[in-house]
Amino acid sequence: MQRFWYTAHDKIPMSLTQEDIIRIRDNGEQTTVQFKERVTRDNKYDVACEMAALSNAHGGMIIIGINDKTGAINPLSFSELQETTNLLGSLASESVVPQILLEIENVPVDSGTVIVAIIKEGKNKPYRDNKGVIWLKQGSDKRRVFDSAEIVSMLMENGQIHPDSLPIDGTSFGDLDENTVKNYLQNRFRNDFERQELSFIQLQQQPLNELAGLLSQTPEGILRNNGLILPDGRLTLAALMLMGKNPQRWLPAFTVRCISFVGNSIGGTEFRDKSGSDADGNIVHLYKYIMSFLTRNLRQKQMQVEFNSPGELEVSATSLSELVVNSLLHRSYVIEAPLRVFIFDNRIEIHSPGMLPEGVTLDSIKQGVSVPRNKLLFNHGINLLPYTGAGSGITRALLYTPNIQFENNETIREFVTTIQREPNENNQVANQTEHQVEHQVEHQVEHQPKVRLTQQQKDIVNFCSVPRTAQEIMNRIGVYNQSRSRRKYIQPLIDIGVLEMTDPDRPNAPNQKYRKVRT
Repeated sequence: MQRFWYTAHDKIPMSLTQEDIIRIRDNGEQTTVQFKERVTRDNKYDVACEMAALSNAHGGMIIIGINDKTGAINPLSFSELQETTNLLGSLASESVVPQILLEIENVPVDSGTVIVAIIKEGKNKPYRDNKGVIWLKQGSDKRRVFDSAEIVSMLMENGQIHPDSLPIDGTSFGDLDENTVKNYLQNRFRNDFERQELSFIQLQQQPLNELAGLLSQTPEGILRNNGLILPDGRLTLAALMLMGKNPQRWLPAFTVRCISFVGNSIGGTEFRDKSGSDADGNIVHLYKYIMSFLTRNLRQKQMQVEFNSPGELEVSATSLSELVVNSLLHRSYVIEAPLRVFIFDNRIEIHSPGMLPEGVTLDSIKQGVSVPRNKLLFNHGINLLPYTGAGSGITRALLYTPNIQFENNETIREFVTTIQREPNENNQVANQTEHQVEHQVEHQVEHQPKVRLTQQQKDIVNFCSVPRTAQEIMNRIGVYNQSRSRRKYIQPLIDIGVLEMTDPDRPNAPNQKYRKVRT
């Protein structure tokens, strides 16, 4: 079975040929591809740093025998081949900590051979050089990592730490909401209370301490035994987010932002529903807030003939509940950003900070694979939120709403869920009328030239179904990202209305992206 190596915009077969090397060279260095004319005693440290950076990212290849400044291919002689191969192996085992494994492929070219060193994404991040420095890819270059949050994120990805189990300084049991703790205990120990023949009403009337006393424990002792409170009395992040009175006092970024737009652009300035500030509170409150926002802003469909029969949401409430719970429990609590929920005329988007955990793919989550990023939240949230804990939430959401799309967005480090909305009758009528008008206009100007997209332009537009940076678009078509390239390849598509900027008010914004205009 043939294997492939994937770059940002190409699918490269293994084993490689001279034609493959030339094609890779012509596309230039990028996040997953680096060139070195030679590896010597003088630059071996830099090569080791590159290996560490690729291991900390998503892997890549270093091609030895190509000048990184000019792109000229300078093949290695037989003696250089032997020496370089040995040196690369030594760097991988002695100059990268922990050591990594290399795949080496020697590719014959005119007048010699080039070496392709394949570095896979590491499973023991973070990787350091032999001086203890952590490196990470940044575009085609690399950078040192100083931010402790980034280091924690790497440790979190490979399961070495779980952020929700970290202590929150200055917190104690008194910072928890009593009613939420009672609800947790009633659900967590339901079987114990049933054996004591206590009804739900009786349990609701019990003060918190007496409720815990029925289990021969104190409330704080129960939470400590379950890992939610540490022995020194501090709350874990999980305890604070699940049951806190005001968790944003210590964790101000972990809020929710909900906006219902008029139209289909995130850059729109008209809103149907927009809160003045982010919603805060514990996860139970955030769940109720999001569900309330969705249910009041989505249309009700009449499911029965009778006029007074109850309507149902245009999107399954079961699917929405599963997706909202999933986003709250599995979001990254290292990335300090709010969870965002957007409603557009043609779709719903849920932006959950953080990508899928290590070893989890978009395909696997659809099959019910679950690797909880936040184990305490996942294990204990089941006593407060509506989910089964079996990892079947995504599967169940797709069962009721098949047209859900998922994106693991590496650029903005978010997991994005998109649900397409069907147009209502008014929209359908408007679209039909607009189509008729366009048809009449075409007849009136039939002698004028029509705009036809080239195959390359169609490819760019389709590629931008997901927002893309200029660099990603240039990589896609294999040209350098320069001002004149953007004017030549991107601006015409904006001018004719098939592409749009994600930040139209700031054309030169550093995070500017381009996306397909939805029709």
